[in-house]
Amino acid sequence: MSGFFARRPPDQPGLAMFLNAGDPPLPVLADVMRMLDDCRVDCLELAVPFPDSVTDGPVIRRSAQRALADGVGLDEVLGLLSGILPRLRHLRVALLADWSHTVRGPTVPGFVRRVADSGVDGLLVHGLPPRLRAGYLEAVQEAGLPMVATCYAASTAEVKAAAAESATAYLYLVAHYGRSGGTLTADRQELAAALAALRRTTAVPIAVGFGVRSRADIDLLHGLGADAAVVGSAGVARIEHALAEGANVVEELHTFVQTVSPYSASRSLDKPFHSANP
Repeated sequence: MSGFFARRPPDQPGLAMFLNAGDPPLPVLADVMRMLDDCRVDCLELAVPFPDSVTDGPVIRRSAQRALADGVGLDEVLGLLSGILPRLRHLRVALLADWSHTVRGPTVPGFVRRVADSGVDGLLVHGLPPRLRAGYLEAVQEAGLPMVATCYAASTAEVKAAAAESATAYLYLVAHYGRSGGTLTADRQELAAALAALRRTTAVPIAVGFGVRSRADIDLLHGLGADAAVVGSAGVARIEHALAEGANVVEELHTFVQTVSPYSASRSLDKPFHSANP
């Protein structure tokens, strides 16, 4: 097992945050990652930016476009990770890469090996064609790279079983259909039933995302049986606001993290981060 969310205090939900690499710019993102590490955020789901995601709302789509306009791609992201990952004490990083935009150019084993060599803690491939799933699973297993698998609360039993079987980093349970950026509208009974069914078939942590915007949402999901929650658009929106206002991105996101983190609400930054901020 990869140890995702294993370092959280007993009986507390884990916290994952989603960001697009390159939004904020990579030098600032490095400071953001150190801040998240200081605040004991458990996981950063870091996306190699890609355009026109059908599952993302306007906030994350604008974030991806800013990163793409800045020329951020796989090479730049892996370079950043190789430099910063050895210095992180608590934060684990799961890389998200879109099949069509990022993965399908090189061979799958070659792509997986490059990701593994960066030192990243886990990999999630978005939009993987079903016919290529077996080859991908073989590649991540051979590379020893923990894999994030996904399914919906409303997915069929077969889809949930496949996700539970293949996940070796954590299982990302999408709370409801639609696009990111809304509120947590999932049916609580359906979500609790899905969590219970998955728990019977997998030993890896189960993180729930989509519509998670507050500490109350995280506590609700934990009460339903989730090991962790994934916060996406709500945090990305704070970055967008800071960039638009010329504010300090790290401080703006730090303030937000304090409001949602289950156990860092009283934790201050180990040191200020000002040098890389535009």
